[in-house]
Amino acid sequence: MRFEKMVDLHCHILPGIDDGSPNLENSLQLANEAVRDGVTHILATPHHLDNDYVNHANDVIQAVDMFQTELDSRKIPLTIFPSQEVHINGDLVDHYDDLLGIDETKKYMLLEFPHGEVPHYADRLIFDLKKQGTTPVIVHPERNKGIQNDLNLLYSFIQNGALAQVTATSYMGGFGDHVKKIAHQLVENNLVQIVSSDAHALQGRKFVLGEALGKIADDFGEDKAREFEQNAENLINGEYVTAHDYSPIKKKKRFLFF
Repeated sequence: MRFEKMVDLHCHILPGIDDGSPNLENSLQLANEAVRDGVTHILATPHHLDNDYVNHANDVIQAVDMFQTELDSRKIPLTIFPSQEVHINGDLVDHYDDLLGIDETKKYMLLEFPHGEVPHYADRLIFDLKKQGTTPVIVHPERNKGIQNDLNLLYSFIQNGALAQVTATSYMGGFGDHVKKIAHQLVENNLVQIVSSDAHALQGRKFVLGEALGKIADDFGEDKAREFEQNAENLINGEYVTAHDYSPIKKKKRFLFF
């Protein structure tokens, strides 16, 4: 299926500021791959406060301006916006002024959990961000070990007002069959509201956003795929997006044979 616009809300395309792309050449290669995939607008989301990288808001804004100039000079038809993939920590609200949202008013913000667990203070932090007027969008929950062990942890966060984003590569099987199955379950149960690339200049981390939306259309109908794309547009514009018709994931009973 084709989209007039395709917005990618999670992408590590900026050169030399995190593990996404080591240099301008690789970033331009990513940009061309994005265009071939049908992407027209990208939210650049370098890691922030994840123990490896600190990318202050003003530095990201400046990096996006410089990269957009490079894209325009090469006539690559791609528009880049500044944001961050904000890593969860207990004093995150203290850094609020240095955080970038998905939209300019910080109505929505990408929030990353550590891959190995769900922090015990996650509920409180989501509550604190909501008090600030910011809805957290939990990124790639299908790859978090804690959520993999109990998918209804994500259901609880969605009940408490968060949103969630599944990675296109996960849905297409690029992280293995186990993660692919979980990604499908989360889409089926309406526990994720956005699909994004999370593209890096790394093997197996390329742009398959258009392919994933097409596969979702095959699996669940075109309306579902178009809703995911529209949600991405609405989030970057700071417009209303909410989870709906979501349901807990029933655990399969284990049968013992003697």
